[in-house]
Amino acid sequence: MLTNISTWDILIILFYFGIILWIAKWASGGKGGSGAAADYFLAGKDQGWLVVGASLFASNIGSEIILGVSGAGARANMPMANFEILAALVLILLGWVFVPFYLRTGVYTMPEFLEKRYSRACRNYLSIVSILAYVITKISLIIFAGALVFETIGVPFWTGAIVTVLATGFYTVLGGLKAVIYTDMVQAVILLLGTIAVTLFGIHQLGGWDGLISTLDMAANTEGNPPTERFFNLWRPMTDTEYPWTGMLFGAPILGVWYWCTDQYIVQRTLSAKDVSNARKGALFAGYLKLLPVFIFFIPGVIAYALMQKGEINFALENADQALPAMITNFLPMGLKGLAIAGLLAALMSSLSSAFNSSSTLLTMDFYKQYRPNASDKNLVRFGQLATVVLVIVSLGWIPFMKTLMGGGIFHYLQSVQAYISPPIAAVFLFGLFYKWINAKGAIVALWSGFFLGILRLVTEFMVKEGILMVDEGTLFAAFLDINFLHFALFLFVFCALVLALVSKTGQPKSDEELKLVTFQKKEGKPSKGRSRDMILTIVLIVLVLILWAVFSPWGLAG
Repeated sequence: MLTNISTWDILIILFYFGIILWIAKWASGGKGGSGAAADYFLAGKDQGWLVVGASLFASNIGSEIILGVSGAGARANMPMANFEILAALVLILLGWVFVPFYLRTGVYTMPEFLEKRYSRACRNYLSIVSILAYVITKISLIIFAGALVFETIGVPFWTGAIVTVLATGFYTVLGGLKAVIYTDMVQAVILLLGTIAVTLFGIHQLGGWDGLISTLDMAANTEGNPPTERFFNLWRPMTDTEYPWTGMLFGAPILGVWYWCTDQYIVQRTLSAKDVSNARKGALFAGYLKLLPVFIFFIPGVIAYALMQKGEINFALENADQALPAMITNFLPMGLKGLAIAGLLAALMSSLSSAFNSSSTLLTMDFYKQYRPNASDKNLVRFGQLATVVLVIVSLGWIPFMKTLMGGGIFHYLQSVQAYISPPIAAVFLFGLFYKWINAKGAIVALWSGFFLGILRLVTEFMVKEGILMVDEGTLFAAFLDINFLHFALFLFVFCALVLALVSKTGQPKSDEELKLVTFQKKEGKPSKGRSRDMILTIVLIVLVLILWAVFSPWGLAG
């Protein structure tokens, strides 16, 4: 039974589902239904910058991001929002540094690019690691976070999870990447409208920004809660155990390079662009959009906390991740509530469809096509659709275990896999573009040695915290486990870079002809007019990031 949901709200939500399914049908009836592999997996490679940028943003902003960032706002944990701001800078790297190589080589997948640059072994490594990470962590977490959203609005966990998986899987199978990116574009608009409405309504109820600040100060003075500056400060000391400023500036970008520049889940959207210019503009557009979560996710979490202090919202601080859904269901007026819920559903479904599509693309291009190199485009598309169906079934089968896993500590550590496996991948991609003498021998040794160190940290950290393994204080092993995860990412990146360089020196690089399309080459001539405009957009984006960093610092709002 839906709680506090009016007929108008339900109609708005149903209207949202209707639009999404209509767009999917339209996409599958166009080029998505032609049977060409490029049409199904890369949306025909003819997409403009607006579609590419909106899809990048929508694919990234899942329910877990919304719940996590808004929950950080309610917990006075603003440094978490730095991941969103840093993404804007990393997207600049995607557009200017990585995209030209991906489009120039005509690859379908990131592992395929690694094979062109290095070897088949490197391709296999990235394919297997990526698919396992998607199925075990990304897809499961998205479904679980979405089911929590449904639970908050009164829909049973199982019902919400099953409806979400089936609806999303249906249109992903139907239209491939074209259906995914066009629904992403609409979902991005709905998501922005819904969350902006929540933010503005909440601020209004508190009497504006000054009312929010005075409520926070009052709570700090009377209850000993974190003071106002704790809510609006992105920077913490180097000794902070969670988000030290050194880790944020030097460790978090490494994770960002892996996620935004080398992960199939994200990069596949840029591969659908009609040319390098549109792919770069799309990446920059997504960079601008990534500045918004501070205002439409984090600040609503702070608003929810302030409203709770005034007795207007009923949710427990220990469950602060439900701050935004609780604010929507318990506080927003009729109609606006339906729009906001549709926005949360849009975030969930866009991320899930992207995970389904990128996983099926990897299974098709990196395994099925290698097994059957002469397979027709029609067979490739059919296998991709079948792979998506299998992923949907696996996801449904995983649902019964999710509540148990999320209730304990194990799922947290499964999620940590992404943080601990990303530095070696980032190092191999980044240095491989700039240095021709880096070779396949160095790459595969760096990947596996980095993977071993990362998994060692992951497993031992879990065992120690669960009481399975005892480690004496003051030992080298204890120091290894005490390193902040962002500092560890930096350490692992440097370690992999050294291994990559040293081992490469013992072998022979590929020929200049083989490396022509996958490494930087000297260019002559002046930049085109389009590139000049992109450069201006890039500079403005960097300036906006610096302004946000300055405003939300001890010398800005927090001061």
